[in-house]
Amino acid sequence: MPSLKEIKGRIASVNSTRKITSAMKMVASSKLHHAQVAIQNMLPYETMLEHILKSFLAAEAEAQTIYDQERPVKRVALVVFSSNSSLCGGFNANVIKAMQHAVQSLSEEIGAENIDIYPMGRKVYEKAQKLGYNVKGDWSATVDKPNVHDCIELAIELATRFADGEVDKVELIYHHFKSAGSQVLTSKTFLPIDLESELQRDHDRDLTTIIATKKAQDYLKKHGRKRKAETDEVAPLNDNFIVEPDMNTVLMQLMPKMAHLMLYTALLDSVASEHAARMVAMQTATDNADELLRQLNLQYNKSRQQAITSELLDIVGGSVNN
Repeated sequence: MPSLKEIKGRIASVNSTRKITSAMKMVASSKLHHAQVAIQNMLPYETMLEHILKSFLAAEAEAQTIYDQERPVKRVALVVFSSNSSLCGGFNANVIKAMQHAVQSLSEEIGAENIDIYPMGRKVYEKAQKLGYNVKGDWSATVDKPNVHDCIELAIELATRFADGEVDKVELIYHHFKSAGSQVLTSKTFLPIDLESELQRDHDRDLTTIIATKKAQDYLKKHGRKRKAETDEVAPLNDNFIVEPDMNTVLMQLMPKMAHLMLYTALLDSVASEHAARMVAMQTATDNADELLRQLNLQYNKSRQQAITSELLDIVGGSVNN
């Protein structure tokens, strides 16, 4: 059995660790709130752009651009979103595992040398380098300070390579942020853009709370259905557009903006998911530290009581012998 000094030292060590995990949880909560605000600020632009594109599709379904034309896949680019730091549970491990699975599946069809990796985050960048993948640049700084300009720069590079025939398909691998307690690992096609499936994708997010509890998740499900019902009840706007010079020319201007939005949305979702995952991980670590402290205090009190009892028995035994 460990001595009282050893138990006391371990209690002090666990207390120090608990202070760190508790502080990291509060920092992650604050960063998650800022990430949610960034997503909220992006939503009006997303809503209006999707409304215009839906109206155009309804007006002329045959309109096509170079960005939505499928062709035989000979070279693929993967844009993979991770974090720059650790201590966020299985967030990075799940993304890296999805990247490896995607590379393995594509390697059987087109070969590993025909797969390019665009890492958005230091963790996936280091792992891709270690595995010997074709890494195209390092976009880790964008994860620390998400901004639309870097996303536009990357989207232009990918769109240019796609238009020139250097890549035939671009895929995104990231976590879709649904709530503080739920982040869904998502893999979707970035280019060629399938407007119909993109406009009908999952938009459900809880941006009002940073509490990762089952009650909060039930709240999201309940109010998500309510919002959907309210959306269905709204009468559609009568958009009679007069398009000049023609539909394809206008779509050639709108499609790149849609691509910029898709990349920026994926980045914001990934950043919010990272902070939510770290907040949950640090909360779990703090709870485990509390449980360990409870057990150590109980063990300390038992050992202390046992030592006192032994001393009393020695005193009583000595007095009897005298």
